[in-house]
Amino acid sequence: MKTVLPDIAADTASLELIHLALEEDIRSGDATTLSLVPSDVVVDAHILAKERCVVSGGGIARAVFRAIDDAVEVVEVVPDGERAKSGQTILTIRGPARTVLTGERTALNFMQRMTGIATLTATFVKRISGHDCAILDTRKTTPGLRSLEKYAVLCGGGTNHRIGLFDKVMIKDNHRRLWSDGGDGDLGEAVKAARLAYPDLEIEIEVETEAELRSALKGEPEWILLDNMSADMMAKCVAITAGRSKLEASGGITLANVEEAAMAGVDAISLGCLTHSAPSVDLSLEISE
Repeated sequence: MKTVLPDIAADTASLELIHLALEEDIRSGDATTLSLVPSDVVVDAHILAKERCVVSGGGIARAVFRAIDDAVEVVEVVPDGERAKSGQTILTIRGPARTVLTGERTALNFMQRMTGIATLTATFVKRISGHDCAILDTRKTTPGLRSLEKYAVLCGGGTNHRIGLFDKVMIKDNHRRLWSDGGDGDLGEAVKAARLAYPDLEIEIEVETEAELRSALKGEPEWILLDNMSADMMAKCVAITAGRSKLEASGGITLANVEEAAMAGVDAISLGCLTHSAPSVDLSLEISE
């Protein structure tokens, strides 16, 4: 079933980002356009995909142009989450030439970044199709752009992990090193301590060995993260867990071995590369003759 995408462009935080981006670029005015382009010229323009991609950010691009002039007409020819071919028009714009030129770079910057993330995510999702396993993002996002980048993951068929530090307890290696229960560091007790402090939040704990997995399971966490394990070790952990917690694989996973991880039987695979290493997709804005 296809993911229902949220209206990211209507989000207050997204609109604030758009205004900040436009202010960064325009400041006192688009000097080149104001000096050369008459105010009464109206143009038709379109954004082209210059390579195959999964589109994301059309609504954000529309909001960019409309933030400059709310009379601009923008049509998303290829909706977010859909595939586009090289050379295909994915968005059309009709409005004052000054508005189109002034908003061009900001709109493209957002769309190229978001489309790149969606495209990379879709590649991973396709690689494990046929397995009951989700592709998750992480918090390795560009500061200030997390909501847009995580939305782009959804466009590519991925699933959002926690949004921030506030919506899930995630006990990782450094937390474990600093936590002490006055005993032998039983990970199950760490889970119980977190549950006592935040009873309404899901709890996930990271483990690196079979012994740590068995220890963590005693606390009954909703999720256990298997960190940098081989596929064989993941499969063993799946058998030991036997459905008592959901299992997430992370660390050292690439397109070359992601299917191997999915075949081990984990419930999800998290990938920081979706947002920290996705290359931007080449898009261009062309004004029609």
